[in-house]
Amino acid sequence: MSLVPKDLNRRVTREIAAILIIKVVILMAIKNIWFDAPTIPENFDSQVAERIASNPSQIKETR
Repeated sequence: MSLVPKDLNRRVTREIAAILIIKVVILMAIKNIWFDAPTIPENFDSQVAERIASNPSQIKETR
């Protein structure tokens, strides 16, 4: 004899599956809204090239 009826196990399984499906749908919606394309600043290539090719900065960091 089982202490937990099979009906309860089936119900809990359905609830967990429903929650997981809802979470996946919400995460996909968030991804599509906010992370649809990478954001690259204007003149990115020239900024990177300037940073790599320029002399090291003369500014000293203080702590």
